[in-house]
This record gives sequence, structure tokens and C-alpha cells, in this order.
Amino acid sequence: MKPQSIHNQIEGKIKSLKKGSILFIADFIEFGTAENVKKVLLRLEKKEVLIRLAHGIYLYPKKDKILGTLFPSTEEIAVAIAKRDKARIISTGVQALQQLGLSTQVPMNVVYLTDGAPRKIKVGKRTITFKKTTPKNLTIKDKKLNIVIQGLKELGKDNVDENAKQKIKKVLHQMSIESIKEDSVAAPTWIRNTILELINKD
Repeated sequence: MKPQSIHNQIEGKIKSLKKGSILFIADFIEFGTAENVKKVLLRLEKKEVLIRLAHGIYLYPKKDKILGTLFPSTEEIAVAIAKRDKARIISTGVQALQQLGLSTQVPMNVVYLTDGAPRKIKVGKRTITFKKTTPKNLTIKDKKLNIVIQGLKELGKDNVDENAKQKIKKVLHQMSIESIKEDSVAAPTWIRNTILELINKD
């Protein structure tokens, strides 16, 4: 039996995946060199099997009858990149506020703290920035607590109003008090005090 070409092997693997998957050159390195994989992905993009999201990042598109192609959020792209790089990331700024329900603004430029390589990735009109941070900022295991801490940092000590407190409290109630007390030690003092005050209130 004639062995399959690198093109057929890559296309076969893509078509076995879930539509909406975010793909990288590294996902197909078992079939050939990075250069050859890149050429095949370029041909598949021309055939409209794939959509190129950014340099070296592709989407196996999922289509909706009404909405057309469903594109991933910056969060989904960032998580996929972090998974590929085996790095940890933390949302910051307006994105953290949005995830807490404290902002309806969809940021065009998102910044993640990471223990991976610092870089900037342009996805259409959006920009994802990975900013190298100290290991101390990544000691908090709970993603939700990380978002609370970054959201409070973005608000600033004097801007934590009653609405913000209620929304943050709702998120904190999804975690165990013990883990909050233990992990929030790594947060700035005023943020830790705010968090402890919120979990100790009825």
C-alpha cells in the first residue's frame, strides 16, 4: 500500500478534530519538518479548510447557518497558546473585570501574566500580549482567585464600590474559605484585606 502523503496525513488529522479547534504547526510535526507542515497548512488555508488566525496559528472553522464562521475569543486563543507552551497565564486589566462581570467592554488588547516566553500576538484587530511575571504572581492555583486579585488591582483601592464587592463576593463564594485564606497571602496587603473582609461577611 502506498504511504499517504504529508498533505493527506495532515488533512486527515485536521478532519478528525472537533470543528472550532485552534491548531499550531507543532501539532503536525510527527508528519514532517516545520517547513513542510507550514506549506501544507498554507495550501489548506487556500482550500478554505483552515483559517489563519495569526502567524503559525490556525482555526479549523466551525460555521453557523446564521452567524457564519464562529471565531474563538482572545481568551480561548491565549489558553491554547499557553497549553502548547506548557505555560501558566493570568488574565489582567479590563479582561479580568469583564470576567468578574464588572465591565461590558470587550478589550481589543489583552495582557496576560505568564511564566512562559514574553511575546505579542496580533489576531486580526486584536492583540494578545504575554508579559513575563515573577513566580510569586503564579503561586495562586485557583484561576478565579487570580481573576479577583487582578480585577481589584485594575479597579484600585479607592474604587471598590458596593456593586464591585457584591460581584466579587459571588465569585469568592465558589471557592473554599481555607484555600482563599491560604492563597491570598501572595496578594498585595490591601487586596488580601478586601478579600478577607468579603468572605467574612454574611
